[in-house]
Amino acid sequence: MAVNLQIPRLFQKSLSPKPYQINHLLLKYLCTTPDFPLTTHDTSNSPESPDLPTWLSNSQNQKPSDPDDGDFVIPSLASWVENPNLETHRNVPSPLLFEPQVSNADKLSEILKKRYSSEAAVVKALNESGIDATNELVSQILMRFDSHCVVAFGVFIWAKNQTSYVHTPELYDYMIDILGKFKKFSLMWNLVEQMKGLNGYVSLATASKVMRRLAKARKYKDAIDVFRGIEKYGASKDREALNVLMDALVKEGDVEDAHSAFLEFKDCITLDSSSFNILIHGYCKARMFVVARKIMEEMEKHGFHPDVVSYSCFIAAYCEQKDFRNVEAVFDEMQEKGCKPNVITYTTVMHALGKARQLNEALEVYEKMKRNGCLPDSKFYSSLIYVLSQSGRIKDAWDVFEDMEKQGVCRNLWVYNTMISSACAHSQGGSALKLLERMEGDSCKPDVKTYAPLLKMCCRRKSIKLLKFLLSHMFKNNVSVDLGTYTLLVNEFCRNGKLEHACFYFQEAVLKGMVPMVKTFKALVEELEQKNMKEMKEKIEKLMFQARERNLT
Repeated sequence: MAVNLQIPRLFQKSLSPKPYQINHLLLKYLCTTPDFPLTTHDTSNSPESPDLPTWLSNSQNQKPSDPDDGDFVIPSLASWVENPNLETHRNVPSPLLFEPQVSNADKLSEILKKRYSSEAAVVKALNESGIDATNELVSQILMRFDSHCVVAFGVFIWAKNQTSYVHTPELYDYMIDILGKFKKFSLMWNLVEQMKGLNGYVSLATASKVMRRLAKARKYKDAIDVFRGIEKYGASKDREALNVLMDALVKEGDVEDAHSAFLEFKDCITLDSSSFNILIHGYCKARMFVVARKIMEEMEKHGFHPDVVSYSCFIAAYCEQKDFRNVEAVFDEMQEKGCKPNVITYTTVMHALGKARQLNEALEVYEKMKRNGCLPDSKFYSSLIYVLSQSGRIKDAWDVFEDMEKQGVCRNLWVYNTMISSACAHSQGGSALKLLERMEGDSCKPDVKTYAPLLKMCCRRKSIKLLKFLLSHMFKNNVSVDLGTYTLLVNEFCRNGKLEHACFYFQEAVLKGMVPMVKTFKALVEELEQKNMKEMKEKIEKLMFQARERNLT
């Protein structure tokens, strides 16, 4: 369905002394809905966040900065918070949204919330449950605990040991990814060896996860060696696998090794335009534009014309530098070469202009987009909502959000996440929580980014009960609390004077096998020292030492 955005002659007035009037007119054409009603929300207990440990609650030097939790009650959503009906979604097609094995998943989850020192202890506890493993059950449990390596691997071993059960290749790949995330490379390779003995289990997806995790751990040479020996694992050494390797290296900032791999294998593997574009992206990302241009020249020598992806790499890099003069120069070059920008290109530029507080110029991007016959998609709308919110135009952002489906574009996870973040940034916590409820009705599964601004809001308002509810809501939606989430909680509680809660979440992260960020650790220790909370400071230092030592083994 074509988007009905009629803006005749609007941007001829772009030099008008009343830019906000221009922007208002544009949004009037973009949207046809009234203001989104501001609603508010409440709190609940969470099995994911137990009481504070004794060493926190009984510390002589520890006193909460604010004895009041500061929980805010929002009557219109109170019943939803107190009784979140997470198990009665409307015909959700995904098997991971609580349809099969709900009761068994919850039973196992309760068992797994206890602390276990080893995978063997996890296996023993699960064996005593009397529950039989199924692929759906194991998948759901791994999703809930994929940020707790010992528990996740224990679950995997427990299921594998059952006589009537066989892991799918996808579950092996998932476990390999979890082990790689925690840098348990010895265990990861053992699992790959097991897969080799299972006909057809090792695939490009497996090799991709291994290469990406090695690259993320800065084991660049190891990642390249995986590709060199990929055939012995049963996967093909082909163009697709080479592109995956190069992309993994480029994403972790190692374009030089990606280029070396390209040169090593280009004579024995047939390349495609993506092979060159990955390198162009890497060199643009590294601000090595001259080398990127040379890759474009080599691309043409191989019979591939630089395409919209090639030019968009330059545009994205110039946007990062706020070098909009060169952005326009690349647009001009594309026009000369007959290469039309796509919606991703326009979205990138609009987003960058919005971040640079150039709202009029950001909105003018749509006019250029319309002239080229390019229609907005959900990511374009997500970026538009962000730009408007950043400029203080939260009412217009709501209007765009509400009007999307009338324009034939569905609200997806990107859009919901952006609108929730925008609402929280403008102190519209109730409306943000209402969106979380709406996602359930729209069968749109939240991810960790959905919850981040809501959790940050709770920390700033010191609303502990609501925060516990949200953590529980994450868990029920199979969204694992990862290191980024723990970092957010520790940092925000530090900033807002809730040091006992900051310490609790720091401890929980370490006990799950994570290594907190050095910056987060130092900030927490400094705050504890300033407040003369010596016992807690010593505990945090011991926890950090424990985390670092474990990471070396």
